Amino acid sequence: MTSHDPNAAVSGPLRLARARPGPPFTVTFDGRELPALPGQTVATVLWAAGITSWRTTRDAGRPRGVFCGIGVCYDCLVTVDGRPNQRACLVPAVPGAAVRTQEGTGHED
Repeated sequence: MTSHDPNAAVSGPLRLARARPGPPFTVTFDGRELPALPGQTVATVLWAAGITSWRTTRDAGRPRGVFCGIGVCYDCLVTVDGRPNQRACLVPAVPGAAVRTQEGTGHED
């Protein structure tokens, strides 16, 4: 690479794909700020932060996270900006989003 190469500051897979992600931003998860990049889903942001469980089942309270990763199974439900039952694997992360662990139905029963 030469110094005038526009991808010189980008390394690894991003360089190979010639990707130029936009500027990073933060979302919060249960009050904790997490870094995110444009194009990431909420599940991707959580996984990148080492968080693998963010929902509990309705009856037994068992932990759940991503299972299928394509929006079919509903195991990855979270509450985003006060809206329960959002599939973390499908919802794009947006600057300032407030994501919370979802317990049971996500509604105050």
